[in-house]
Amino acid sequence: MRVVLVVGRSTGGIGLQAADLAIELRDLGDDVVVVTDPLTATRFAIPDARLWWPSPRDGVGSSLGHLWRLHRLVRGADVVHAHGHQAGAVALLAALATSTPVVVSQHNAVLARGRARGRAAHLLQRLVATRAALVTGASSDLVDEARAHGARTTRLAPVPSPRVPALLTRHTPTAPERAALAHRLVTDAGLAVTGPLVLTISRIAPQKSLEVLVAAAGQLGTPATWVVVGDGDPALLAGLERTARETGAPVHFVGAVSDPSEWLAAAEVFVLPSQWEARALVVQEAMATATPVVASRSGGLPDLVGDAGLLVPVGDAHAVAEAVEQVLTDSELRGRLAHEGRERARSWDDGKATARRWHEWYSTLLRMT
Repeated sequence: MRVVLVVGRSTGGIGLQAADLAIELRDLGDDVVVVTDPLTATRFAIPDARLWWPSPRDGVGSSLGHLWRLHRLVRGADVVHAHGHQAGAVALLAALATSTPVVVSQHNAVLARGRARGRAAHLLQRLVATRAALVTGASSDLVDEARAHGARTTRLAPVPSPRVPALLTRHTPTAPERAALAHRLVTDAGLAVTGPLVLTISRIAPQKSLEVLVAAAGQLGTPATWVVVGDGDPALLAGLERTARETGAPVHFVGAVSDPSEWLAAAEVFVLPSQWEARALVVQEAMATATPVVASRSGGLPDLVGDAGLLVPVGDAHAVAEAVEQVLTDSELRGRLAHEGRERARSWDDGKATARRWHEWYSTLLRMT
């Protein structure tokens, strides 16, 4: 089966998911071509990607050329699988005047700011939903949203982190092991150790609500070393660092790392205060590492975490601080969350099982055309 995967400009989970799916589908014998932006191809090491992503920065002529090349590729494919709203629109445009079915996987909620942008986003969502042969959502609320926008066929398609299987093979770190590893990582980063490690791994982006994290850190009664791993919006990062300095919040931003596994194993608690998440890969990885999770009660996180973590209202810094305080000061709670999180992680499908499911869904679409 020839599959064209289309994914736009990404430095986060969508790019990682598409790259991993391409590898697993090829292992099943499928002929997979990835069409994406140069940044995505570089970030996720996709050396054979077709760099045909239409972009305003490339000019109208170049973008039309990319679309034409993608159209010719789609015409000879069995199925096109686009990841995200924008990729869905690009794939559907490229598939015009062909019989190739287009699948669109929605990984994120559309959090448009402003009336005009909100209306444009709504129209794009409706266009993608009504024209795609199949729309999937990484969380149940995304599936409901696709149906509300007129999607004909929808499915829930949980997305696994490719790092989870390896993390599950490691032993659960003991308290002394966590402390020793945290001490090494924190000092290597040039920081002073002021207590147990409270960790966030996140893009620096508005959706992640890191201002809530900074506020929560300033309210925590127990001394702790708060570290944020990740890069992103430089202006937003500068503002967060300034707020932390001015309020005395003990939050340190150390930038991106290629493999966050050691940081997860060193942390006593992992915190993600996002405005919205589907099935956050890093939360999956924290649970697989037996690191207790404190996260927003939003999107797909309640289904993912269940009772194996502490969920708090979106935007409530005080609730975040209280939940972190509970985990740090209650060893019994900390142990229970660590154990239940890891056991929950053992129940999830891995990348191979996910690819087999996608292969079957593609085959079903072909039988229908």
